Amino acid sequence: MIHPLADCKNKNIPESTNIWQFCVVFEHSIIGGNCNICAGCLIENDVKIGNNVTVKSGVQLWDGVELEDNVFIGPNVTFTNDLFPRSKQYPEKFVRTVIKKGASVGANTTIIAGVTIGENAMIGAGSVISKDVPANTLWYGEHAVEKKKL
Repeated sequence: MIHPLADCKNKNIPESTNIWQFCVVFEHSIIGGNCNICAGCLIENDVKIGNNVTVKSGVQLWDGVELEDNVFIGPNVTFTNDLFPRSKQYPEKFVRTVIKKGASVGANTTIIAGVTIGENAMIGAGSVISKDVPANTLWYGEHAVEKKKL
């Protein structure tokens, strides 16, 4: 189901995926089945979203972001894709960020370009992630570091 108030240029969205109002979905993005893309999201062209993924409201998925299967992205999570951004100066290729299967990212987390969040990892709300997160760990805090093995 694609809400009539969504601007979805991608014609390959599975019927089992919901895209809600005020979303912008670029033509060449890849979105799997049984996903829920909540209101007010933006998905650029070089974005891959697996199956059974939830992206809550207010999230922008910039070129270079990949969400594997069963990922949860909380409201207003911020992704970056350029480590040295300057107005009107674009890199030849944007930095890749990968959220591995089963990982959950809490609301208002900022994810710096180029990190990988491991399988089944959990990121607490409001965290800043600036380095790779191992699988099956819980991270939270302003300069998030591993807090506990899951």
